[in-house]
Amino acid sequence: MSGSVASARDDAVTCPHCGARNRVPAAKAGVPRCGRCHNHLPWLTTAGDDNFDDVVTNATLPVLLDMWAPWCMPCRILEPGIVRAAKTFAGDLKVVKVNVDEAPKVADRLAARSIPMLLILQDGKERGKQVGALGPDALQKWIEGVMAS
Repeated sequence: MSGSVASARDDAVTCPHCGARNRVPAAKAGVPRCGRCHNHLPWLTTAGDDNFDDVVTNATLPVLLDMWAPWCMPCRILEPGIVRAAKTFAGDLKVVKVNVDEAPKVADRLAARSIPMLLILQDGKERGKQVGALGPDALQKWIEGVMAS
């Protein structure tokens, strides 16, 4: 992942509005905002077997969950759309990536039999599911449709 997104620990996120670097923890209540300009920050992080509930289930925002693996070419094709979604829906959506090879318990818990698999979860409950890669525009439309319902 690039420097403009967060990983499972507190990582620096570059504000798309003012360019300031901000620390954003993977698990926190509320919505991350830039310390300088106070705009919403893109929230793209990772989770695994050890912190899934803290990062995803207990999230205060709806979560776009990307179940992926590094060897999966459709997953890699989906990546730019995932990053774009984190920026587009900053303040309204938390984006979390789970590597199914490194988090087999989460993959089993969510029945991730095919990847890429995208879920939108709110309060730990599934609001939408998409299996297979989508282009960035189609991904954005899918998210908008699920969030509107």
